[in-house]
Amino acid sequence: MNVENTQVQMRKGILEFCILHIISRGEVYASDMLEELTAARIMVVEGTLYPLLTRLKNAGLVEYKWVESVSGPPRKYYTLTESGRLFLDELQQTWDELVQSTQQIIHKSG
Repeated sequence: MNVENTQVQMRKGILEFCILHIISRGEVYASDMLEELTAARIMVVEGTLYPLLTRLKNAGLVEYKWVESVSGPPRKYYTLTESGRLFLDELQQTWDELVQSTQQIIHKSG
């Protein structure tokens, strides 16, 4: 069994949650999301991020607006919809429960 494969799967499992959290702070551009995820050592490429953003938009969880740029083409800035906020709240609750459960298992003395 390859530990790297398991690590990749663990990171993929929380990618959507992390992206929704980043967007929840306010309007954000995709390259800024990539930068923050990379800085947090959650490696993701544009080919993964853009399809995920499209799925989130199609699900009604995020929306975007085009903003003109002085240094190139217009940029898409993403924000959460009300449904996205509710969805993120539920994910946050699940995350908190998972962390608590995992900590209980990891730190149990035998």
